[in-house]
Amino acid sequence: MKIGVLTDSSSYLTKEQQEKYHIDVIPIPIIWGDKVYKDLVDIKYEEFYQKLASCDTLPTTSQPSVGEFKRYVDRYVENGYTDLIVIPLSSGLSSFYSSIASVANEETRINIHLFDCRITCAGEADAAMLAAKLVQAGADVDLIMHDLEDLRKTMDVRFMVDDLNHLKRTGRLSNAASFVGGLLKIKPILSMDVQGEGKISAIAKERQYKRAYKHVKNDFATLTENMPYPIQCTIFDSLDPKRGQEWLEDYEASFPKVRFDRSIIGPVVGVHVGQHTVSMIWCRDINSYFDENGKPIENISSKEVKD
Repeated sequence: MKIGVLTDSSSYLTKEQQEKYHIDVIPIPIIWGDKVYKDLVDIKYEEFYQKLASCDTLPTTSQPSVGEFKRYVDRYVENGYTDLIVIPLSSGLSSFYSSIASVANEETRINIHLFDCRITCAGEADAAMLAAKLVQAGADVDLIMHDLEDLRKTMDVRFMVDDLNHLKRTGRLSNAASFVGGLLKIKPILSMDVQGEGKISAIAKERQYKRAYKHVKNDFATLTENMPYPIQCTIFDSLDPKRGQEWLEDYEASFPKVRFDRSIIGPVVGVHVGQHTVSMIWCRDINSYFDENGKPIENISSKEVKD
């Protein structure tokens, strides 16, 4: 058995992470006027937000073509892979998941195992890295898919956008009609329904940034308290490194038992949330799926793990 792991560019894995864990990444297209850019290939992180701030025409996103996905599958087949684990962004945000499912149902040369992480950015990256670490440790497909489902059960997200109009314009805010109406001087707090359909919704609102930040921090403290497993959390931003770093330093000081990391909200997700968004995604620490010798722990659920 030879297992590959494939995700898309909305995971924003670094080049080092891709190489370390042998994860392939399909870039997602961004449509801007009469041009099509591949996420982080044809348009870079800083360049995207600079263009977003200065351009009258606003971008939209598409999905990788079925043909491009099939070309990736062809390469796995040519290199002797028997199984391919595919982890795209949430099916609640993109139809790419259903496109992959159609290909998987017809493919007979390789077993395609599709996992709906119901999230994006760092949550999608965490799922891809867990799968790849399990592959490297010799786990079989059944254990990998079991652990991915277990990881998803532990995931949650909170984020604050500077301007809700991007989410409203692109149709990615599930409760836009009921929430957007009275946003004057209001700071919305958003989440994703990771345990449901994987859609974005506004879950609360505060009148000041400081109050919204405190609200998010209180949510994190409450929702991670007394968990039977160790927690990891990634704080990431859309070209607002100062604020992202402030969040990181405060959270590291307030929650010393949690493992924190930093990442970015790159172009294809930035289309929908705009600049100055700051977010945090947390879940069970993916290292806890392995014993002290680095071997996968067989079929243990998060309810059974002890910190």
